[in-house]
Amino acid sequence: MVDNRLIIFQHQTHMTKAQLNQCKQNLLTLQQELQELEQEFAKSGDIVKLDQSSVGRLTRMDAMQAQQMALETSRRRQLQTQKIEGALRRIESDDYGYCFVCEEEIDIRRLDADPTNTRCLKCAD
Repeated sequence: MVDNRLIIFQHQTHMTKAQLNQCKQNLLTLQQELQELEQEFAKSGDIVKLDQSSVGRLTRMDAMQAQQMALETSRRRQLQTQKIEGALRRIESDDYGYCFVCEEEIDIRRLDADPTNTRCLKCAD
């Protein structure tokens, strides 16, 4: 007789079709959100005026710093969008969920945390 209590937690390594579809949907949703944020940024991305007669020096410096932070945020959104597009391409080509380095499956929990991961935990270290 087998004691069922000994089978505690076995984590699933192979991704099911339903899990793959859920990952794809999550990626598409995230991609849409990033595109909307980028469109809002493009509408409000005014260049800081250098005319000190209309604004004070500190106000202008604050505005320039805010503009640089907004540009960096935009750059990060674009990078994340590229990662998402790569993950979607891997899903379409049946390469999604496999490590770029060792070609082993990436743990599903790792992909749940970041569906754009391209390396297993061992190779990421």
